[in-house]
Amino acid sequence: MMKTKMHAKETAGKYNIPDSFWSLFRSVNRELYMEALLKIDEEYQYNNYYISKEVCLQVLTDWNEGKRIWLGPEEYETESDLMESLPNRMLNWLLRTGWLKKVEDFGTLTTNIIIPDYAAVFLEAFENLVNPSMDETDIYIQNVYATLFSFQNDSRRNISMLKTALVNTRKLNKTLQDMLHNMDQFFDRLLKQKSYGEVLSEHLEGYVEEIVKKKYHILKTNDNFYLYKMDIKKCLREMREEEDSEEVLEIVDAIERGFDDIEHRISNMDKEHSKYIRATVTRMYYMLNEESDMKGLMIQLLKHLEESPKSEERLKKVGEKMNLANFEVLSEKSLYRRRQYKDFASRMEPEEERQELAREDVLRLNKIQTRYSQRDIELFIETHMKEDHLEVKDLPIRTDEDFEKLILAYDYSTRRNSKYKVLERENELLENDRYRYPALTFVRRKA
Repeated sequence: MMKTKMHAKETAGKYNIPDSFWSLFRSVNRELYMEALLKIDEEYQYNNYYISKEVCLQVLTDWNEGKRIWLGPEEYETESDLMESLPNRMLNWLLRTGWLKKVEDFGTLTTNIIIPDYAAVFLEAFENLVNPSMDETDIYIQNVYATLFSFQNDSRRNISMLKTALVNTRKLNKTLQDMLHNMDQFFDRLLKQKSYGEVLSEHLEGYVEEIVKKKYHILKTNDNFYLYKMDIKKCLREMREEEDSEEVLEIVDAIERGFDDIEHRISNMDKEHSKYIRATVTRMYYMLNEESDMKGLMIQLLKHLEESPKSEERLKKVGEKMNLANFEVLSEKSLYRRRQYKDFASRMEPEEERQELAREDVLRLNKIQTRYSQRDIELFIETHMKEDHLEVKDLPIRTDEDFEKLILAYDYSTRRNSKYKVLERENELLENDRYRYPALTFVRRKA
């Protein structure tokens, strides 16, 4: 512990960072301080990186009036500090911790506020987290192209130009990787939405505006990357053929590997984009059909059990009434399908009880299956077939043998390797004195 503190002090001293600077990240008000610093930095840049204390306080006052914020007490604040107005209190704390500095101008009797260089680095990081921009990809790819073109055609070229191109290639790779790593926040936001309208709003106003239009759309349709990619690769090939320097060839290899990584990351962005769209569509489907869809009702049931104060007791009662481990409940891919259902309510209807066949009936069915061969059935169909089709209504079904052959002919025609196929007319039945059967048509399959 002592070594860690000593190392932190050495690091702070090396970069001229005061020890109190890091207290912002431990503060209960850190998000407010970060937002205030970004407001000050915006005015700071507008005034050419120099603002007075009065202007700084006015910026904080305007921001406070728009939000009506509340600032929690800090660890080292005194009672007199807490009595100050919120803009003064916030400015004093930022000055005390080293995020801002005062510079006295005795000529004009003005106190100016500046942002130290070490704090400016963090403010740039805060800005990128709050408002990520894709302009950097344009800059990096154009810099690589311009640097390689200059190296190839400028007589004043030197090896530092190639190194600059390599640095920009690595920065472009890092920017794309950050985009890829930040995709998970959109999945988290999607899962937090409770209604169909919230999911749709999150998708259109969140993902489409922030990712598709600003980032993904630019990568796929704009010319910022693909316009320069082929020219850069052509330039690298020519340099490989013309240059003999090992140092140059090593940098060329590194740039080529970097562009291969860029294409790989863009491919991963495609996959993440597809996954998000599928997740959104699936969640919207459940939102629309949660009252009739089996999975939607299951999700509602599990959420209700989780939020219930007596969840274990209720789960036990549910388990006594329904089998949650049933394969058909947990997956659409059931081991076998009994019949098709239109909605969840129809699944709750009691099924018709099927009477088991008697011993004599089972023996009779087995006897029918073994009494006639496939050749006998084909001969039965061919004998009565006219012009490649057979109408069952024209068959003389008078005996049990004729009826059994008709049943076996129907069974044979439904198989994939059969010479025939069967067509059935809906709701049309034929009857004679003893038998009742559908109006079928047997047709010879085309070779």
